[in-house]
Amino acid sequence: MKESFAVIEPVADKAAAYFYGRLFAENPHMRAMFPPAMDTQRDRLFGALTRIVWSLDSLDGLSSFLGELGRGHRRYGVLPEHYTTLGNALLATVRRFAAEVWSPEMEAAWLAAYTAAADIMITSAEEDARTSPAWWTAEVIGHELRAPDIAVITLRPGEPLPYLPGQHVDVQTARWPRVWRPFSIANAPRRDNTVRLHVRAVPGGWVSSALVGHTRIGDTVTLGAPGGTMTPPERGRDILCVAGGTGLAPLKAIVEHVITSDATPPRVRLLYGARTSRELYDLPDLMRMRSRVPRLEVVPVVSDEPRYGGERGRLPEVVDRLRPWAGHEVYVCGPDDMVEETILRLQRGGVPPADIHRDRPQEGRRRGAHCHT
Repeated sequence: MKESFAVIEPVADKAAAYFYGRLFAENPHMRAMFPPAMDTQRDRLFGALTRIVWSLDSLDGLSSFLGELGRGHRRYGVLPEHYTTLGNALLATVRRFAAEVWSPEMEAAWLAAYTAAADIMITSAEEDARTSPAWWTAEVIGHELRAPDIAVITLRPGEPLPYLPGQHVDVQTARWPRVWRPFSIANAPRRDNTVRLHVRAVPGGWVSSALVGHTRIGDTVTLGAPGGTMTPPERGRDILCVAGGTGLAPLKAIVEHVITSDATPPRVRLLYGARTSRELYDLPDLMRMRSRVPRLEVVPVVSDEPRYGGERGRLPEVVDRLRPWAGHEVYVCGPDDMVEETILRLQRGGVPPADIHRDRPQEGRRRGAHCHT
């Protein structure tokens, strides 16, 4: 499988386009299950395939990912019989684009792997359907424009939304039906069942732009099932959180949980970075949290403002400068390049990979920021 997939990777866009073209040509009724524009959907397909193929040697993590994928498919109306149709289109696509190395053994391997993966996804969806709805309808009860392109949005789901601090939900707006995008929840679970999102409108971002610029109090949005594995630590060790931009959201939820769930919480240091001090959109609220919890330290970091009086520099550089971090549970969230460089510097500084936590999008993708900004 890996040998054949390596041949397909350089022509991923063509392969994904062929897959959906064949799927819809043979099953026109399935087109209504997908968004009007397919660019992001094609990216997600290939991202998920990439993760599955290259994770075949780590079945425990792969099983968890497939289970989450299957549960997430419920909101699209995917039924067990659809997996056979999808599998046929996938196998035809792989056979076509890996023709130069294709063999009966490869076909058998792909068929067996897809069947096993589909079984996990179907079982997870069926188990989830016994206890949870496929989606939740939520009312917008707060909409604060913290910057021209950043909004803090408070939602009240009509039914309890079970989630863990640090997880994310996929969001659909009335403006763009069948278009779902993941956003991290920025608070620990609350008794009033409200959830808060930090949303940056990105260029070409249909859902993020709708949430920031076109959503008002009283509107409703649709939420998918919570997902993600970047959740609070079980060990009571000191914690380092490194947040870039709206990557703050899931880390704030984790910090809120940690400092309120234990009479003597561990020491928590939160490095919160942006290009300018004006872009530290949530700093006042963080400082209010800091004033109530002496064991929480908030370190604002600004990279592009020479006269800024606090910590200056790029977040990975500041993390390096303030080490050592060995012995800490470390959480990193923000733009891809920042996350990758920070993790590299942490590992070089002696932090084991098992102690470094990052979030990954629910269905995988090839480009964009982590933590669903």
